[in-house]
Amino acid sequence: MAHLLLLDLPGGNDFTILEDAVRMGHQVTFCTSDLAHYQRQGDHANSCLTLVHQVLEIAGFDYDTFEQRVMALHALEPFGAVLCLIDIRLIEASRIADRLGLLFLEPAVAVRLRDKVAVREALAAQGIRQPAFAAATSADEVVEAVTRIGYPVVVKPADGYGSQEVSLLESSDDLIRLVAGMREDQSAATDYGFGVRASRHWSVEQYIRGHMVGCDFLVSAQERLFLGVNDKVMMKPPSFAMGGSCFPSQRHDLAMLQAYALRILDAVGFNFGATHIEMIVAEDGPYLVEINPRLVSAQIPFQMGYALGASLYEGLIDLHLGHPLGEWRARDAWHNQPPAQFCAIRWLTSDREGTVAAIEFPLEVSDRIRRVVAFRNPGDRVRPPRNNGDRVLYVMAVGETQALAEASAEALIAEIHLRLD
Repeated sequence: MAHLLLLDLPGGNDFTILEDAVRMGHQVTFCTSDLAHYQRQGDHANSCLTLVHQVLEIAGFDYDTFEQRVMALHALEPFGAVLCLIDIRLIEASRIADRLGLLFLEPAVAVRLRDKVAVREALAAQGIRQPAFAAATSADEVVEAVTRIGYPVVVKPADGYGSQEVSLLESSDDLIRLVAGMREDQSAATDYGFGVRASRHWSVEQYIRGHMVGCDFLVSAQERLFLGVNDKVMMKPPSFAMGGSCFPSQRHDLAMLQAYALRILDAVGFNFGATHIEMIVAEDGPYLVEINPRLVSAQIPFQMGYALGASLYEGLIDLHLGHPLGEWRARDAWHNQPPAQFCAIRWLTSDREGTVAAIEFPLEVSDRIRRVVAFRNPGDRVRPPRNNGDRVLYVMAVGETQALAEASAEALIAEIHLRLD
């Protein structure tokens, strides 16, 4: 049994890593700046909070206070690992792990990976192919960068995540609308939650047309294990929300994607942990979209778990405790051809703004369905998807082939009726 330090939770409500840690026999100290946020999430969240060994609530998540309190606890009950699945706490997690002498991504690397421009610059220094890009810290600089790169371009917060505030510009009209909003309130900054706001620095990037994929790795001091490719489906532009995916996938050149991903990891200095690398596969090969220096989120760990036959959260905990990756090497979709099972996820969204009156499900569903989770309830407001936060529910289905898993998930989505007032 180990004592684990867990910093906040993805989505502000996903307790799965806590549940898995306790099921493995570990004690978990949970650290957050806002315990009330979790207590407001309902009965399941409050039930999960009872599993916590102790809670550290740090107002404003002041790092010096955080470190002082963690070190005091460590002196009484030593921590064996630091866990963090949420982008806005990665730098603090890396610093405290370094202070404790525990396995984690190095602090300097964590800082680099929380800045999309810094990542682009690191790749450029190594001559790695990627979209044209430029940094911007004002509306005027955005205009200058777009003019230099040319349409279509993507403008995204340099410290953003979860597709928040990402804009696709395909014409001067799009640019005019974007910069008008930036200039209207120059003090406004996206609220990432838990008191963290965007830096108002942007990465302006050439938009590459192609197919979106994700490549997932577990990285230890001894090896970098390629778990496989997640074949993604995007919502129609201008949305940047994910419509679904299938893991694993063999529709692409896996050796090419692995080689490109490893060059990226080398360029940014990624030296430990789980990482999810998103790419566009164009006609002339892959282009980096972004590298997430954490375990993939948005329900995909469940999907990968169904395909691999094991909890990805348990694998992450073992990795941070220094356990060898041998078991995962035997499971990964790269070495096991073909995989024993594919798992597809598909999301339901609304085609108009309104208030949910009901979500109506069919009376019978296929035995290939493994999971159905709704994120909206009657009385909640919905709108056409602008980002991942606008999605209503998802279904997961398995199959002996990728096509069968995808068809099963899509069939159930087609039968679910979202009724709006």
